[in-house]
Amino acid sequence: MPSPLRPERRRFPLHVHISVMFTFLLLLTGVVLGLFNYRQTTQIILASSEKLFNRIEQDVRLDLQNTYEPIRHLLSLLADSPATRAASLEARMALLRPFSQALTDNPDLASLYLGYGNGDFFMVRPLRTDGLKALLKAPEAAAYQVWSIERDSAGKARSQSLFFDRALKPVGRQDNPDDPYDPRERAWYVSATQQTGQITTEPYVFFSTRHVGTTLARRSGVNAVIAADLTLAALSATLSKHVVTPATQVVLFDAAGNAVAYPDSARLIVDDRSARLAKAADLSPGLHALLNGGQRGNRLEADGRQWIVARSNLAEGGPKGLQLALLVPEDELLADAYRMRWQGALITLATLLLCLPLGWLTSRILVKPLHALVREADAIRSFDFGFPLTRRSPVLEVDQLSLSMARMKDTLASFFRITDSLTAETRFAPLLQRVLFETVQIAQAQGGLIYLRENDGNRVEPAGLVLDGVTQTLARFGILGRQLDSAHNPAWFAQLAQADNVVSDLGFEQAEDLQKVLLAMSAPRVHLIGIRLRNRHNETVGLLVLLVNDSGTAADREKLRPDRIAFLQAVSGAAAVSIESQRLQARQKQLLDAFIQLLASAIDAKSPYTGGHCQRVPELTLMLAHAAAASQAPAFSGYRPNEDEWEALHIAAWLHDCGKVTTPEYVVDKATKLETLNDRIHEVRTRFEVLKRDAWIAYWQALAQGGDEAQLAGLRDAALAGLDDEFAFVARCNLGAEAMAEEDLARLASIARRTWTRTLDDRQGVSWEENRRQERTPAPTLPVSEPLLADKPEHLLERADSELIAEDNPWGFKMEVPRHKYNRGELYNLSIPRGTLTREERYVINHHMVQTILMLSHLPFPGHLSNIAEIAGGHHEKMDGTGYPKRLKREEMSLPARMMAIADIFEALTAADRPYKKAKSLSEALGIMATMCREAHIDADLFGLFIGEGIYLQYARRFLDPRQIDAVDPAGLLRKAGLAA
Repeated sequence: MPSPLRPERRRFPLHVHISVMFTFLLLLTGVVLGLFNYRQTTQIILASSEKLFNRIEQDVRLDLQNTYEPIRHLLSLLADSPATRAASLEARMALLRPFSQALTDNPDLASLYLGYGNGDFFMVRPLRTDGLKALLKAPEAAAYQVWSIERDSAGKARSQSLFFDRALKPVGRQDNPDDPYDPRERAWYVSATQQTGQITTEPYVFFSTRHVGTTLARRSGVNAVIAADLTLAALSATLSKHVVTPATQVVLFDAAGNAVAYPDSARLIVDDRSARLAKAADLSPGLHALLNGGQRGNRLEADGRQWIVARSNLAEGGPKGLQLALLVPEDELLADAYRMRWQGALITLATLLLCLPLGWLTSRILVKPLHALVREADAIRSFDFGFPLTRRSPVLEVDQLSLSMARMKDTLASFFRITDSLTAETRFAPLLQRVLFETVQIAQAQGGLIYLRENDGNRVEPAGLVLDGVTQTLARFGILGRQLDSAHNPAWFAQLAQADNVVSDLGFEQAEDLQKVLLAMSAPRVHLIGIRLRNRHNETVGLLVLLVNDSGTAADREKLRPDRIAFLQAVSGAAAVSIESQRLQARQKQLLDAFIQLLASAIDAKSPYTGGHCQRVPELTLMLAHAAAASQAPAFSGYRPNEDEWEALHIAAWLHDCGKVTTPEYVVDKATKLETLNDRIHEVRTRFEVLKRDAWIAYWQALAQGGDEAQLAGLRDAALAGLDDEFAFVARCNLGAEAMAEEDLARLASIARRTWTRTLDDRQGVSWEENRRQERTPAPTLPVSEPLLADKPEHLLERADSELIAEDNPWGFKMEVPRHKYNRGELYNLSIPRGTLTREERYVINHHMVQTILMLSHLPFPGHLSNIAEIAGGHHEKMDGTGYPKRLKREEMSLPARMMAIADIFEALTAADRPYKKAKSLSEALGIMATMCREAHIDADLFGLFIGEGIYLQYARRFLDPRQIDAVDPAGLLRKAGLAA
């Protein structure tokens, strides 16, 4: 039995098979003919290449002959001249004219010269280049150099250079002292004297011109040898003419493997320590492989290519002759064959196209709808549902597939459009409306009702109603909520509570609380479609009810088809997931907000003196943010927060002091200078009491020893009064309500130097940690006299290395860290110039900003809340960069962070719950803030908005004691802040 998913195999007509077979045979014929033509063409080209190689060899032989023969004839003629056998320079100068003429007529000649048996030497050299003139230090007008060496009877040589212009008139002369040149030691001279005919040296590099050349020489008379230096540059030019293809390699080289001629003549000479001829094998990988025996017949494989090679020996060019090597890449040589092969293939293809027009047209008609269906399927796979519909096909199966594809595309398009619209909605109430509108539209219903399950209970409540495309108010229809398992539910509701979907007819009598809905629809009877909404865990989150008019027509019954119900159920499933996701997200936000407020309340609860700070600052910040968002001022034109930005500001404001959970309460609440966990003024008072007792004891002792009672009583009373006065002064200093003047500090230091006697060991009954600090100094012998106000080593609490802030910390903190964590010295604390906090304690309090940023940076906030740490962590920064903890400047801070700074300062100034200061009145607080604005401590634009919009007064009426609200001069404040003239 065939599978329903696998259609019956397609049976093609006979003409299709014939067309396919004919096409295959034609292609096979074309391939065979193409390969045959390619092989024949290759053989023809290779045969032609052998003839070409022979022609190149003959051209090179002829060129060599034409190069050497004229010079040989010239030497034969000049050797017979009587002047060649002259014994003096004056007589030899007769050779200047014929030598210069010969050099002019033969541009390849580098020089003509004579060597004599007594060591004399005579050379005529043309000065054809400026470089040669510079080398020989010749005058600018010189055209020829005559180099002469004459030896006297004692064998002493005189070397000199004579320079002549083109008219052979002398233009200069120079001596060459210590010239070691002796022609008798040169190879050309020795070889010529040993042979009767002419000799030719191996090619070499001329020292003066750096050209490649050779020397031809023969005897002239008995004691003289005439020679000519011949350049071989023309040979390289000849070879360059015979480069068959771009990569052809052709070279002339001698028996030692030295390259004599090469198309790229610049590579012939290797200029390292001394100029020398390059080795032919070094000129290219192909030549290297050829000269090292890699040749197989006339083929060679080198450098990843196949080469056709030829080699031949030439008699000319030196004692052992020269060799010619030619390498041509096979792919370049056979380029025409390749081209003919492809041309044959194209001709075959063209013939095929011309011979099968009818078959091609038929296949195009049959296959075109299938191609269109494939493109349509690809478009659907890419979620592109706007692709045009495929045209109808004459093939039945293809046409049926096209219709099925169109219906599938419409269904998927509708489904994805609905799910996209549902997932795009981020608010719950509009989401419910969207669910109702979309499902009602798909079902072509006239009404829709949605019930939602409340919390985790078993009760559902009506949450939305749509009639004829308009959202309705639920209260006017009296629709009731229901228990899913109640026995009093209507039949359709009870059935839906037990099934995933219900399709039934509903009359007016059975409608119960839906009767008003049916009246509004003007339908005494409707078709009811009920669908249970389930979440990812298959839990019921609600019920969807769709109402379709029952007019008795086929169109209404068509709306109840199972496939439409299935589609509605799929859409409802996506809607249920969206609803559940929105609910979960809303609950998570509520949980996060409750947790944030819980943390803020816990921070405030740590200290009864700062209670409410973490709750009042968010209120004031949001007041300022709303004013900035509504302002049309240029400074706030770009500040229009969206919902996510409002959420970030709300959370940052509530968490702006979350780092205070790490700050000890006794530091935050330190009301007096000596207060830690308890106020140590009581210890100081006890010491004064001891001193007063000491005064009485001294009085009684002196009286018992017979002293004057009146005098002793006066001394006693004076001592007691002085101690009372000094303690009263110390007690006032402890309050920190007033700034300490220099004379106060001096008096405090004087009181501190007063001593008292301790007779008990102060290292007993204390913690191990305090014992460890006391061990910094040796224990004194009791009784011991101690200062009345002491700064002891054990008062210094060391700071752990982990609490230090590195300069290159990744958060950018820039805070000066005190050396000690705490300094609890009594005199040190009482000497605080202003307030009650030491430098160390001030750092502990300021450090809460570091902790706030660290804590918030480690929380996994979503992307739209990633700037919470920046907003919350900047409210103690100043616009001039002198704040903490990062010393940010105004342009480095966001606008919400600058709002937080103003809100925090104003709340702190007006708070009535601080133990160390009295709450400021409204005018006092704003006056202080105006000064801070002028000194670039707070943002000027925001302070102007704070005053101009009366935000301070809105806040004051809600949170300040009415006695703090006094008269405020906004214009004066703006002038004081530098914001108005």
